[in-house]
Amino acid sequence: MRPTLTLNPGSDRRLRAGHPWIFSNEIRSVAENKTLEPGTLCNLQTEKGELLGVGSYNRHALIAFRLFDRNAEVKIDADWFEARLARAMETRECVYPGGFYRWAHSESDGLPGLIMDRYGDAISVQLNTAGMDKLREPLFEAMDRLADVNTLVLRGDTPQREHEGLGLEVETLRGDGTEIELVENGLPFVTTLTQGQKTGWFYDQRDSRALLASLVSQFEEPKVFDGYCYAGGFAIAMATQGAQVTAVDRSGPALELAQQSAAMNEVELNCIKADVFNVLERAAQNKEAYDLVNLDPPAFAKSKKSLRQGLRGYRKLTRMGADITGPGGFLVVHSCSHHVDLNALTEQIARGVADAGRTAQVLFTLGAAADHPGMPQLPESQYLKGLVMRLD
Repeated sequence: MRPTLTLNPGSDRRLRAGHPWIFSNEIRSVAENKTLEPGTLCNLQTEKGELLGVGSYNRHALIAFRLFDRNAEVKIDADWFEARLARAMETRECVYPGGFYRWAHSESDGLPGLIMDRYGDAISVQLNTAGMDKLREPLFEAMDRLADVNTLVLRGDTPQREHEGLGLEVETLRGDGTEIELVENGLPFVTTLTQGQKTGWFYDQRDSRALLASLVSQFEEPKVFDGYCYAGGFAIAMATQGAQVTAVDRSGPALELAQQSAAMNEVELNCIKADVFNVLERAAQNKEAYDLVNLDPPAFAKSKKSLRQGLRGYRKLTRMGADITGPGGFLVVHSCSHHVDLNALTEQIARGVADAGRTAQVLFTLGAAADHPGMPQLPESQYLKGLVMRLD
């Protein structure tokens, strides 16, 4: 018998509209709740006793309840996980067949707190909530029913785990994840699952990489500036179309991966280990001009507190990128912060372009690839955004 949480009056409206979270101040405070271990599966009911579903409860977290299933009678076991993971895999194989994609994208796949990226027979997994962390055994059993997994790496080094009161750890549970090969848009790459950013590769940008590669192919001898290049996904995609690419990142290990992938694709990159703002400033001083400038920074606004400063950062970055974009060239600015919505980003980009004394046409609005589906009731799930502009 699972414990049952009771909502305060009126606190069920958002959940009924499809939102998967309940905040701590929406749950009736009773002594019994204080005895529940973080991540305990609980049923949820209205103040009148109507059952609304089952989910995980963590009284120490702001998001205290995360919905797993609207059927409060369901058993959350390996069979339940298998059904959810099978559905998620079917969706990915429809759009990106071949086994290289984000397999599970948390609430958007009905798997709160779970991120799983698939690299053929290798899996990188994040268990970002206390509830999902407690369910790793049935999760992994279900995973093994659906795929042959020779390498399994737990990337438990996320800020979300800290917010849930969980320890930080990176653990190789199977195989060796230090060097993993993948295929994206028909191109081979190499990455690592045991260090670096997130789960090893940013699959969410795959469609944007294909788009930018098609844009540079229109130039005879394209020159490209790729800021925050990480492991070279954008840079190499454009280099295969004949672009001369300057790829900049502060991470030496990331640039080494980019060079390895460049060799696999028989292209060359001009890699620079430095702060992107500093390189942009020098490039402007040297009056360098590029046919395409791509700027894909880490989140400038990691919290609501840092939003104002982050917005200033996007404005400055846009201005500096515009300074080195040649006439008729493309400027591309991305944001991966869910605190910065598209309207706010567009406003700062517009100011940055004006600061540079340029005019721009917005040709494409970018978002995450289809293996990172958004949830319409959860704006936070639609975190990635960007603009492709052509400058005068």
